[in-house]
Amino acid sequence: MADHASPYVPTTTAVPKSSTFGYLKLPGFVFKLIELVLSFVAFVLEEVVTTCNACSHLYFFEFVSCTAFLFTLLLLILLATPLYEKVGFSQWDPLDFVYTVGIALLFIIASAVFLSDNGGSELEKAAGVFGIIASLVFFANAAYLYKVKGKGVIPCTTSRTETIQHPQDQQPPGAVGPESEKLTNGQGV
Repeated sequence: MADHASPYVPTTTAVPKSSTFGYLKLPGFVFKLIELVLSFVAFVLEEVVTTCNACSHLYFFEFVSCTAFLFTLLLLILLATPLYEKVGFSQWDPLDFVYTVGIALLFIIASAVFLSDNGGSELEKAAGVFGIIASLVFFANAAYLYKVKGKGVIPCTTSRTETIQHPQDQQPPGAVGPESEKLTNGQGV
């Protein structure tokens, strides 16, 4: 008896489902989310301080915590969604690593300076502590990126120069170039 199976067999395979967390994957997403929350809390605590003894320290901490919050939010939105594919940029790992290390260093410096000289209010101390905790999470994220991605996350500082041959510069073998023609007064070499 004949088999009654359908003669139409699927010829394509299913498209693999993209990651829920985009480029970041789960650990990277969790790191960015924690960094976002901690930098936001540090920023809000600093913002509700009503008086300051060393206002420049407060303003520096405000700048760093706000920058950390906004840029981490931007990176989270870009890298956790398909937007990272539409930007036209491909070096996300080095960018994320350099950003994370830079913000970690700025945050630890700003927090230490802010905690060393402030009005002594509980809000200022809490903001500084959240800044230190946030910087530790940024450092942990950088260590994780380095461990998982390897040395590829560190941008290369040496530039490699290569000779580029343009089609108009290429000559057939045995041909005399314009410079050698000038040197030999048109007499072949």
